[in-house]
This record gives sequence, structure tokens and C-alpha cells, in this order.
Amino acid sequence: MTFKRPHGAGLAALAILAGLCAIALVDPALAQSAAPAADAAKDAAPAAAAAPVPNKGDVAWMLTSSALVLMMSIPGLALFYGGLVRTKNMASVLTQVFAIVSMIGVTWTLYGYSMAFSDGGSMTPWVGGFSKAFMHGVDATTTSATFSNGVVIPELAYFVFQMTFAMITPALIVGAFAERIKFSAVMLFILLWSTLIYYPIAHWVWYVAAPDDVANAAKALAAATDAAAKTAAQAKLDEVTGAVGWLAGAGALDFAGGTVVHINAGIAGLVGALIIGKRVGYGKELMPPHSLTMTMIGASLLWVGWFGFNAGSNLEANGTTALAFVNTMVATAGAALSWLLCEWIVKGKPSLLGICSGAVAGLVAVTPASGYAGPVGALVLGLVVSPVCLFFVSTVKNAFGYDDALDVFGVHCVGGIIGALGTGILVNPALGGVGITDYTNITGNNAGTYDLVTQMIAQGKAVLATLVWSGVGSAILYKVVDVVVGLRPSVEAEREGLDITDHGERAYNM
Repeated sequence: MTFKRPHGAGLAALAILAGLCAIALVDPALAQSAAPAADAAKDAAPAAAAAPVPNKGDVAWMLTSSALVLMMSIPGLALFYGGLVRTKNMASVLTQVFAIVSMIGVTWTLYGYSMAFSDGGSMTPWVGGFSKAFMHGVDATTTSATFSNGVVIPELAYFVFQMTFAMITPALIVGAFAERIKFSAVMLFILLWSTLIYYPIAHWVWYVAAPDDVANAAKALAAATDAAAKTAAQAKLDEVTGAVGWLAGAGALDFAGGTVVHINAGIAGLVGALIIGKRVGYGKELMPPHSLTMTMIGASLLWVGWFGFNAGSNLEANGTTALAFVNTMVATAGAALSWLLCEWIVKGKPSLLGICSGAVAGLVAVTPASGYAGPVGALVLGLVVSPVCLFFVSTVKNAFGYDDALDVFGVHCVGGIIGALGTGILVNPALGGVGITDYTNITGNNAGTYDLVTQMIAQGKAVLATLVWSGVGSAILYKVVDVVVGLRPSVEAEREGLDITDHGERAYNM
């Protein structure tokens, strides 16, 4: 989410001040005569509201959250994925995740932030422009709004927080085709995918108007006394509320990335697994995880880091932040236990891999709902998501025979869909949710009107749009990459392991 703050009034004030200073330098008498007039004007007019300034606690929380989300990628996701592959591919997975994080850090700074979170003119519903490319106009003095009227954070804090989301999302994809893709293909695909798929979808969902801008326009409309003034004020309000991403404008709710991150990465992973094909020996040879210890450590780091992911997405430290934090805790605990019990019933034994997978499924599902649902609703979401994801990673995957190596589709895409649709239900105040926010309701504490059908249509649009744009777009990009550098290594290289053939080193030398 980003926010646009006009600077015209500030420039005008500076121009007036400069003019008064010039008068004082040329003619002190004129300056002295101007002073009483200025004082009189100040007494007659109400004092202008001071511009909000960042709160130190909010700033500290956002920077901490950014570090937590980075920890989710490296080392969290890298270890989680690395433990699930065979020993001969451990270093390749670690390198892929680390390299993706590094590359996105560069592209986000150069143009990604601008594409996702700046005004795109006539293209604003679809993608941002390049007004903030190379960090133009972004410095230690600029601010971004939060979800509260009169509250801002440094834009640099918002920039780096969103950067960590842009880092982990494409890194999730590599789990779907792990152990069978060239490193050069990974890097080229992720470069294209983040630019053409992730940045636009982030803009669709999270580019919204600043609460203060909406409230000020609504107040101006309420204060208008004649038809012409009301028409002008209404046009301004429409302009402010209309300059948003198209899914945000449609009313879709995604607190921390159910659509933008998980459905997006999950469907891209499935498409990649289908186009690249199965691993050599898949279905004929055993391919067990080489280190469930690493996977458990990675899952634990993901759980801890996810508090920054979800609670940090409130962009400030207040009650909603605590709500998102608690929801993240209880949904994950419920999902981990639910998966464990389901697996115990179906397979006869509870497994470490199962409880880790359940925890991740719960984290995925609660992501879009974390700031909207009540704690009991979040717990129910966690309990429900695990059986569904377990069904997809076992029964559905086996039935269709695709090789989603680390179950990116079955956990992230399916879990993200459940979470996105569940958000539309659990935001209902009657179910303990926080309800809908309407910043134009200046006399009603920003309370909006919740309607189940309307909200579910909006959530469905977001899910479908993400599946189509990411699914079709990813298929095209995989084909382009295959033509340019080739997707798969040779059969011999794959059998030897990508650690040696791609990187010339081993994760373990024992």
C-alpha cells in the first residue's frame, strides 16, 4: 500500500515566505507594516493542522518487521526447502533463494517499488509508473500513510518492508521445480516474473488512497454549500478514491498477501512444474528429504518471521497489530495440530514433516485475514486449511501425477485461496471480525457496511485475477526462458546433482 501526498500547498507557502523575506530586505518599513497584517490574518483564520510526523515506536516496529520478513527468506525458507531436497541439491536450493533475495533487492530499488507503489497516470488501476524509479523523490523526509487517519511512517521504512515481500514471493516458486532447473533459468525467469507479474499484482491489491486524503475530500464535500461547490468536491473525492489499484477499488481484502504472495507464487510454481516436467526417476526412485532437522529449523524461523509479515502489514503499532499477531499465532498452532491429527488418522503415524507442513499452511491461510478476522475465526481457518492442503499434496497430486517437488501449489496456492475466500467471511463483525473500513464516513468512525455476497464477489475476483494473470503470464515466461537459456540441465547433470554441475561445490563434505 502506498499513499500520495500533494506538495503544492507547501511550495506555495515557501513562495510566500520568500516574497516576504525579499520585501524585508528591500524595505524594512514595508516589512514592519506587513507584520501586523499577518498577525491579524493569523488571528482571524483558524490554525492549519500540523502535518503528521512518524512515531518512533511505529518506525522501530516497521524496521523490526522488515528484518523478520527477511529472516523468513534467508535463512528460513532456504533451510525449509533445503532440508526437503536430496543431499546433492542442497547447495543449489540455498544458492537459488539467496540469489533471488539479492537480485530483487536491486530491482526493487531501481524500478520495482515505483511500479508497485507510484501513480501510473491513466494506467494507475493496472500498474504504477516510473516517477519513483531509482528512488527518485524518496528520502529520509518523505512519508507514507498507514491505515489510520493522521498517522505516517517514513517512506524508507515502507520501502524496505515491501522489499522483503518482493524478495520472498518469487523465492517460494523454486520449491515447485527444485532439483531439475538450471540456475541461469531460475535467475532469468525470476527477473521477468517479478517485473511483469509480481509488481503489477502488488499494485492491483495494495495501491490505495491515503486515509487522510480521502477524509479531507469527504470533509470538503460535506462542507460544500452550493451546487457548483458540491460538484467540484465530489469530483475531487472521486479522483482520490479512484486513483487506486483495480482490485483495491473493487473492494478486495488482502491484509498481508494471500493473493499477492501465496496464490501468485503457488500457481506460478505449478505451471513451472508442468512445463519443466518431472524429476528424473520421479515415481520410480525414492526421493526422501535429506534433513528434516533443517526443515524443522526453517519452519520455525518462518513462523517467527511471519509475525513481522502479518503484524507488520498494519504499518503501525496498535491494537490491530496485536490482533494480527495473535491471529498468526493461533491459526498456525491450529493448522499444525490439525495436519498432524489428520495424518495420524490417515497414515497411522504423526510425522515431523506433517506438523511443519501444517504450520506453513496455517501461516499461508491466515495471511490475508490476519488483520480482519477475530482470533476464534483465525483458529477455525487454521483448523480447516490443513485437511484441504493435505488432500491436495497427497491425493490430488498423486491422481494427476505432477511433480510439485516441495508442494508449493498444494500449500501456498490452495492455502492462499482458502485464506482469501475465508477473509471475506471472517471479516464479518457478527463472526468477530473487524468489519469494513470506509474513510469517507467521517462522522461514523470510518465504519463501512459489510455484505457477504458483495465481499465474496470481490474476494473471488482477486483470486481469479491472480490465478489467470500469474498462471498464463508464467507459462509464457517459462517458454521465453527455455528459448533463451534452456530450462533443464542434462539428464547426466541432474543425476549427478545441481550442487556440482551448477555451482561446483557441495553443501556437505563428509
